[in-house]
Amino acid sequence: MAGRARPITLVGTPVLHQPCRPVEDFGATLRELTDDMFASMYEAEGVGLAANQIGVDLRVFVYDCPDADGERHKGAVVNPVLELPDLEDRRLDDDEEGCLSVPGPHARLARPDRAAVHGFDVEGAAIRVEGTGLLARCLQHETDHLEGKLYIDRLSARARKKVLKEFEALRAESAAG
Repeated sequence: MAGRARPITLVGTPVLHQPCRPVEDFGATLRELTDDMFASMYEAEGVGLAANQIGVDLRVFVYDCPDADGERHKGAVVNPVLELPDLEDRRLDDDEEGCLSVPGPHARLARPDRAAVHGFDVEGAAIRVEGTGLLARCLQHETDHLEGKLYIDRLSARARKKVLKEFEALRAESAAG
């Protein structure tokens, strides 16, 4: 796979905290962007990455992670729309979650254990991706990014403060070292 790893945008950077623009051009620039996103995600050892996490305010994310059965799924979704189970069919998965844009700390966050997104592939063909387990969490997490939300925005004020304090401490430690 081609692509070059770009720096990951960190919490506090404006592009992470506002909704991204829809992709309108499905040409070579989009393919180059998604190649760079995969390279960036792999270098940072992540399982998903939204375009705004490398400073690009477009509605596209990439993923490479397993579902609840351990089957690996990989792809890119352009202009995704999230689909969650109806409330009466919804079961929550209360697990640890982290983010490449808030490197280091993790926190427990309950999310639906199943999710789907529909949108387009990089060529402009309509696609639908369904997920369970980590893949379901990833689809929700990355779609949140494109809406300008980080997982910490879904935490209680106390849990969010704890995560940000740990992030800042790790950042200060690495800057000093």
